[in-house]
Amino acid sequence: MHCQATKTPPASEIDIAATHAKYLQERARRMRKEGGEQYVSTGKVAVEDYTHDPFTPVSPREPMTGEIEVAILGAGWTGVLAAYHLSQAGITGFRLFDHAGGFGGTWYWNRYPGLQCDNDAYCYLPLLEETGFMPSKQFSDGYEIHDYFQLIADKFGFRDKGVFHTVITSLKWDEAIQRWHVGTNRGDDIKARFVIMAGGTLSTPKLPGIKGIDRFKGKMFHTSRWDHDYTGGTWRNPVLDKLKGKRVAIIGTGATACQAVPYLAQYAKELYVIQRTPSSIDVRVNPPTDPEWVKSLKPGWQRERQYNFLHAANEILQRDEPDLVCDIWTEINRNLNVEREAQGWPELSMEEFMARRDSMDYRVMERLRRRVDSIVKDPKTAEALKPYYRFMCKRPLSNNEFYECFNQPNVHLIDVAETQGLREMSEKGFVHDGVEYEIDCMIFASGFEVTSDLKRRWGIGEVTGRNGVSIYDHWADGPRTFHGTMAHGFPNMFYTGYVQGGLNGNTTTQFGSQAYHAAQVIGQVQAKGKTAVEPSKEAEDAYIKRFHELELDLSIILNECTPSYFTNEGDKEAKWFLFRGWGLGWDNFQQMVGEWRDKGDLEGMVLTG
Repeated sequence: MHCQATKTPPASEIDIAATHAKYLQERARRMRKEGGEQYVSTGKVAVEDYTHDPFTPVSPREPMTGEIEVAILGAGWTGVLAAYHLSQAGITGFRLFDHAGGFGGTWYWNRYPGLQCDNDAYCYLPLLEETGFMPSKQFSDGYEIHDYFQLIADKFGFRDKGVFHTVITSLKWDEAIQRWHVGTNRGDDIKARFVIMAGGTLSTPKLPGIKGIDRFKGKMFHTSRWDHDYTGGTWRNPVLDKLKGKRVAIIGTGATACQAVPYLAQYAKELYVIQRTPSSIDVRVNPPTDPEWVKSLKPGWQRERQYNFLHAANEILQRDEPDLVCDIWTEINRNLNVEREAQGWPELSMEEFMARRDSMDYRVMERLRRRVDSIVKDPKTAEALKPYYRFMCKRPLSNNEFYECFNQPNVHLIDVAETQGLREMSEKGFVHDGVEYEIDCMIFASGFEVTSDLKRRWGIGEVTGRNGVSIYDHWADGPRTFHGTMAHGFPNMFYTGYVQGGLNGNTTTQFGSQAYHAAQVIGQVQAKGKTAVEPSKEAEDAYIKRFHELELDLSIILNECTPSYFTNEGDKEAKWFLFRGWGLGWDNFQQMVGEWRDKGDLEGMVLTG
């Protein structure tokens, strides 16, 4: 079926100048001088031990010693894709380490009610053609994604390589043996030739630094450690019947809360939804997978769909390129192409195209604000739920039940924009605007350490390379890499994530390409009979210089977007900003590093041993 344009209001109905001023006003209301420091590490708050696994018992084991070829730190998508690509390259001497009790990463820890992926599953779930698996619907449930992890580990033969319930505490390069000492909370001292940092972006929970958070005597938990014993129900059957008669509050209105709130609203006696900044939430169209469509697919279909999503969501849809995904992420570019087609594809300069795109951004966001008015009956509540910012200032969402909840008498929106977040808790509940709200349970849908300080995100006490240099000191002002994956002074260590490389909004494509690159470099080093590899300082400096020359212009996002993890909470320096990317685009970056690999001489690298 052809993907249609959405019915956005015409630009003539929107006072863009006034709306822009409103965006800036709403941003200013929410800015906090602390930036990311408004959140605290979960280890510093007596809410729960977040190294504890409530889902799988810990099995005692003896400390591990000895040598391995590759230590993969993380067993979520990045780690599993690293294991897959290493296996495909014939490198089998690896182990995957994770503090969880099994494969899955964020899809292991997140088991809250209503959990679904908010990206197209046919793009997001990697290796569909290689496994023969097909998602049951366009947006997969969390447990389906978790189960798919297990399928991959079994099919490609690395289930027994997982080392779980193991927290990495130190990484130290040993020049004498040309290996990394990998220390853990289980007393391990593993000597790994190579290390792949595969922690992902959603691995370390964070909490808002609320005055009095330790005083509250009720139940508290983070959504990534959902307590079904308290709420009732199970991951796969979220009937939260134990919440009947209970007063519950949830902090956050992002992707997690958007999915969990309808279930809490259904069962809790009273539900308080504490919101700093509303999300943009569209209709979720989530049909079951059509078996006839599956039969029509040709080899290479997933890669084609992933690249189509890249163009539609992150770059520019080409003339006559259909929108294969057709969701909230791709709406702006899809609508632009429909209009350009109706006008006979006029030639546009980049400035003219971006002006049209800017106008469409305002139109799409106005459509989403009008959706709130069409559902939420109370005008004051509806106004507070409207997103006043550009489309990609916060993660765009889709859900069919969230807004309807606010028409229920037991659901109360507590808007804390004026105080830039909830500021106080008490023994009995929380305090806002001079009023104490008594509750039985506080749930934190406050997200993860995505763009905060590196040490907080990694959670590894010590990472030292050559000459005892700490990476936390070396990267104090932001990352310094070659191709976004290796750093001078830290041999045989590979980085993944949104770090000085190509930018792809589909995280599994982004991280999978980095895992493939690491596996290929490791294979070439082994083939040359060398023991260590790292970029020369000259090569690293030249790459960084070129990267910054090409870097995408982030000024609008940094200066105008409402604070969120997308904008590093409004920090204009934003040294760990998610969207710093290779300015010539994803395809160009992949071509560049691919040609570099294919030459086979590892130009710019220093090999030893």
